[in-house]
Amino acid sequence: MDRMNDENWAELRSQCERVSTGAQLLTPLSERPFGIEATADDRILVRFADSTEERPLWREQFGVFDEQLEGGAMAIDDLQPGVEPYAAVISLSESYTVDDESIVTAPDDATGGESPFLVSAAEARTPPERVHDDAILLAHLVERLEIDDLASLDSMDTDSLTDYYVLASDVQRGADGVRSAARDELLERLGPDQELHGRFGTVRRTTRERRRPKDDETVLAALDEHGIPREWVLGVDRDKLDVVLSVTDLADDDVYDTSEDVYVQKTAVDEDEKYSRLQGLADRIEDLENADGEALEDELEAIEDRLEEALTAN
Repeated sequence: MDRMNDENWAELRSQCERVSTGAQLLTPLSERPFGIEATADDRILVRFADSTEERPLWREQFGVFDEQLEGGAMAIDDLQPGVEPYAAVISLSESYTVDDESIVTAPDDATGGESPFLVSAAEARTPPERVHDDAILLAHLVERLEIDDLASLDSMDTDSLTDYYVLASDVQRGADGVRSAARDELLERLGPDQELHGRFGTVRRTTRERRRPKDDETVLAALDEHGIPREWVLGVDRDKLDVVLSVTDLADDDVYDTSEDVYVQKTAVDEDEKYSRLQGLADRIEDLENADGEALEDELEAIEDRLEEALTAN
């Protein structure tokens, strides 16, 4: 029996069309992200994020996949690479559900439009996109709250101060990740004592020596060879000291000086709220299609021209 009839095909297409803009599906085994570009009478067009490859998923092949589910389930580990996108898409249907190990035919239990392979638009963003978005949110918050200097923080309400801290932390963390990736790529391009110049600055290869002791046996043998008393370099091993504390009646205060450092720890980030706020800003920018929007665009172009002139002059 072919369950991929006109009604079921229309329902699957409808679920695909309802997937939020920017959301992606992951292939079940290889975890390749892809988005749904369009649907048609005979296919669903998808685009893979890691290669920008477009690929049609044919209705006929969905029917073949459906026939293979005639027994009621298919083990995810048995999926072939070419079948994985079909499995991810069909999991959106009202006719199927996914347990820990299989795709299961279960119309009574399935929830149309939901899938463990579906990643929200907020979560699907790449690290550079997240840095970009967090920086925009932080810049908007600084502008809205009119934060001119650090002294103005004492007049900020607690909720806003918390958001300011969280966004600054997220920008720093994201920028560090992007910077590390850029550093590794630059090291491939930089020769010894070479400098590379960009519009905003200059970088060069720098080498620092980092030393760490060799194994204990080698170090102690070298000391003995030169007549150096071992006691000069032997110290307390903290790991071994903690073991002693755990198995004896030795008190912490006997061997440790204890102090407290008080700091603010970020314990949670509401990515959905951030993304929703970002979409609101994007919608407002998009609405600037009148004279005010054109004036703003002209002003930005003028700023860019002045920056270009200043950089060229230097």
